[in-house]
Amino acid sequence: MRQRVIPILAATPATPKPVDGSRQTKARGLAVLNSPQLNKGTAFTAEERRDLGLTGLLPAEISNLRTQAKRAWLHYEDLPDELSKKLYLTSLHDRNEMLFFRVLAEHLPEMIPVMNGPGARPSPSLRADFRQPRGVYLSIDHPEAIEQAFLNFDQDDAGMDLIMATDAERVQGIGDWGIGGIEAAVSKLAIYSAAAGIDPARAIPVMLDVGTDRRSLLTDARYAGNRHSRVRGERYKDFIDNYVAVATKLFPKAVLQWVGLEAGNARFILDRYRDRAPVFNQEIQGTGAIGLAAAISAVRVCGTPLGKHRVVIHGAGTAGIATADQIRYAMMREGLSPAEAFNRFWCVDKDGLLTAGMGAGLRDYQRAYARPDIDCEGWKRNSENPNIDLAEVVRRVRPTMLIGASTAAGSFTEDVVRLMAKHTPRPIIFALSTPASQAEAHPADLIAWTDGRALVASGAPFAPVTHMGVTYVIAHANQARLYPGVCLGTVVSQSMRISNGMLSAAANALSSLVVVRQPGASLLPQIDDLRSVAVSVAVAVAEAAQVEGLARVRSRDIVQEVRDGMWSPEYRRLLAS
Repeated sequence: MRQRVIPILAATPATPKPVDGSRQTKARGLAVLNSPQLNKGTAFTAEERRDLGLTGLLPAEISNLRTQAKRAWLHYEDLPDELSKKLYLTSLHDRNEMLFFRVLAEHLPEMIPVMNGPGARPSPSLRADFRQPRGVYLSIDHPEAIEQAFLNFDQDDAGMDLIMATDAERVQGIGDWGIGGIEAAVSKLAIYSAAAGIDPARAIPVMLDVGTDRRSLLTDARYAGNRHSRVRGERYKDFIDNYVAVATKLFPKAVLQWVGLEAGNARFILDRYRDRAPVFNQEIQGTGAIGLAAAISAVRVCGTPLGKHRVVIHGAGTAGIATADQIRYAMMREGLSPAEAFNRFWCVDKDGLLTAGMGAGLRDYQRAYARPDIDCEGWKRNSENPNIDLAEVVRRVRPTMLIGASTAAGSFTEDVVRLMAKHTPRPIIFALSTPASQAEAHPADLIAWTDGRALVASGAPFAPVTHMGVTYVIAHANQARLYPGVCLGTVVSQSMRISNGMLSAAANALSSLVVVRQPGASLLPQIDDLRSVAVSVAVAVAEAAQVEGLARVRSRDIVQEVRDGMWSPEYRRLLAS
């Protein structure tokens, strides 16, 4: 039976649980050691070893979780590259779950890039069953089995707080990974547990197997997923409808998160379900909220209200438009009308400034940001490209905020940056594309070209920059600072959905954790203590849910309830039953 961690959420258990927090099991001997949920390795006590049939199956030393975590960290440090480190963590997760989470929680800054980074992604041709099965596999060819699959997974009727689903079409660093993409969901959930205390026993990774377009998988005899091309169109939408209907029926309070989706599908799913359930897409809402947090900090420095800024977005894809959406919503909260807020944005894609004249060339989520053609009459156009490029937009608009999400390396040229800086005392410039090799500009150049006046954030981590005797700490827009707290606050408040107001509250809470007026200060907090950051963000999110009438529970002491709701990796006494 799984231990209830957040009392306000747990379902009524089928059988009483030990009041001392211990756990009972009928497993004995190797069955105990082979279960990652039960295994403690050398930390089993003498009494546990005797009662559980472990005598002689372990070395004589009796250690503890702290000692084991130190040893695991030393071994991890000795490994030569990100892939080796990720495979080691995967192996640790598969043999001793509590030790895995303890090590991860103690070394989050070092391990998050390994858990999520493209350098730690194994080849897509790696066998999909290379690790212990985790989570639920749902096939588009058998939609009638969705409910039974969830019931098979949650046999203790414990209820769930978070369900992380992927169809693995756009896994970072790989692209289409087929059913191996469940690894992305498992890794993301691990970060939630380590950073925000989401109980791993109350979280489900879900693989939505709609096929794969990667030929190397379809022809690999080892591949265990659906052996057909990806299903699209209405059948895909019906499958997603079935999944959401079952998930919300069985786990009505769970956050439904999505990861690794193609941009169009990601936007469709978010727009379709965001008002029906607590739906969260990190790549859209998380990207937008972390960009808003950096913008709020920058505005605190320059002193100009957010609604008075002129914002140029370079890269009008999912990430760029998501950032525009969150900043625009914050402008409306300050009093701007929707039309006034839209009018503060100029979005530039690979084909140039978005304008109404592009017609069918615009994606649905871009249309609202397309400028009327009359606004651009007389603007310079390249003879080879009838659209308007970034340099001309900056020359005409004189933006105070320039945000890059284009993956076009070096597109924030010295001429563009100096032109922007000529017309604003504190240019706000965010080069958010990742990895660093695809950044729109190097932070050191942005600071040099603006004589130290630029307020800079980056999508990739960069070392501090010293210019004219001042050291500038570059804000790293790593979403891990934000999304664990968003989920935790939603779970604790049992919010019916995740609103723009809740995301705005999360961004404001994150910005409040930095002292921005100190010369060279980062616009975002460092990643050293993510659990503390998650608490601050979660409290703000839960409070916003209550104010907006979305919370299913009313809290008297939100801070305490958030802290009480955080699971921690600790061994529990194991009793033979």
